[in-house]
Amino acid sequence: MARVLALLGVGVVPADTPVLRADDLGVLRGDGVFETMHVRNGEPWLLGAHLDRMSRSAALLALPLPSRADLVELAGQACAAWPAGAEGALRLVCTRGPEDGGPVTAYATVASIAPAAVAARQSGVAVATATLGVPAEVRPDAPWLLGGAKTLSYAVNMASLRWAAGQGVGDVLWVSVDGYALEAPTATLVWLADGVLCTVPAQTTGILAGTTAAYLLEHAEDLGMRAAHRLVRPVELRTADGVWLASSVRGLTEVRSLDGVALGPSPETTRIQKLLGYA
Repeated sequence: MARVLALLGVGVVPADTPVLRADDLGVLRGDGVFETMHVRNGEPWLLGAHLDRMSRSAALLALPLPSRADLVELAGQACAAWPAGAEGALRLVCTRGPEDGGPVTAYATVASIAPAAVAARQSGVAVATATLGVPAEVRPDAPWLLGGAKTLSYAVNMASLRWAAGQGVGDVLWVSVDGYALEAPTATLVWLADGVLCTVPAQTTGILAGTTAAYLLEHAEDLGMRAAHRLVRPVELRTADGVWLASSVRGLTEVRSLDGVALGPSPETTRIQKLLGYA
């Protein structure tokens, strides 16, 4: 896999350059934040929105981020070393740094997008529901649960995807204990119902607010649709006019089955992908 590595205050270095100390809290405790964004035409798409979300995540962790200008420069350095005509994934990472104190660790990588992720834009994905173990609206009142923060603590997310693979499906839709659909481990749920393009409300549920989904809903009128934030139960998605998982790297992937029930294909998938620049 092709990869570029850039370090804060240093710039682009060989991709195999050591970056983290053995006692870095990002490694020991997952204590840090990150953002991943789509690189197109040599530029990170929606960089401003991703940096806004990174700032919100850092605030929830009481983590001091480098200045926004420094992060913009870091992202630019990494993308400048990536082939301008090649699709890529830019990841900005900031950890709390060494266990015994010291400056935060910040770096950026650009990497190729896995062929399977690109193929899923056309083939769609089979999804199984799995409980997240919390009520739909508990996390905003429990800040220690870090609802809405994109942290380095992704063990549950990855375990969910391994479980999905064991079930013979490609992804998971997390569900609250009171029966509402929330989000996928690395993507945002979007669905179309009676001309309304919907996603789950992040403020009341504590899901991670998706930047790609936000852009889509902001431009729903360009598709002749309205936009809304709603709670939904998985069974209701069976009668939707389209169900998708939206993420920065994979783009828009149609859900073709949910818990073994066939969905779609939706005639709107190609139009939405073109609006987002993934088709």
